[in-house]
Amino acid sequence: MRIALIGYGRMGKEIEKIAVSRGHEIGLIIDLDNQNDLTVENLKKCDVAIEFTIPASAVNNYKLCFEAGIPVVSGTTGWLDKKEEVYSKCAETDGTFFYGSNFSVGVNLFFELNKKLAELMAPRAEYGVEMTEVHHTKKLDAPSGTAISLAEDILENLPGKDAWVNDKTPANNEMNIKSERVGQVPGIHTVKYESEIDFIEITHSAKSRAGFASGAVLAAEYCLDNKGILTMKDLLKL
Repeated sequence: MRIALIGYGRMGKEIEKIAVSRGHEIGLIIDLDNQNDLTVENLKKCDVAIEFTIPASAVNNYKLCFEAGIPVVSGTTGWLDKKEEVYSKCAETDGTFFYGSNFSVGVNLFFELNKKLAELMAPRAEYGVEMTEVHHTKKLDAPSGTAISLAEDILENLPGKDAWVNDKTPANNEMNIKSERVGQVPGIHTVKYESEIDFIEITHSAKSRAGFASGAVLAAEYCLDNKGILTMKDLLKL
């Protein structure tokens, strides 16, 4: 397939490498120095777009892809306050939108493990819960989209917790997400349940960006035969 890469930072370059290794062609690359090339006309020359940019530009990028009639796969986080607007535009144009807060297959299995652990801990009021996420110093948003996804699954399954806070002392109904920005760390997420006598901890550590990039390319391939609002749950049949 012919891919439009919207965003050509470290993730974009990793995606390009994996896509080419799988026999795909990069038909359009949009970076900071050629944003004027991101047009409906240019997008129509591609089969699918993969978008990793910043929250401020992401929503407009999605809309251009919908107008061009091509599926868009996005791993940009921090735009979810406009989710209904994006989903509505996707439906209006009969488009395809594949969003993932994290495209790593391992992380998505970790999501399922996290939900199951929250279910098991639900009757155990003696345990408190908190999360830590560690990323590289150039990551713009905090907490990470992955951490928010993990937190939402915990809140959905854990009685007495209905909100998360970031780097604050939580109230009884809240769970805290600690965010750390260190060096070149691609991503570490830890969920911890602690009582007076012990603690239970689950952690996912990414060794590189390759897992994220590979998942994004798999998602793009999936979009060629599937329509609508899609997630890694659909791709992995979870």
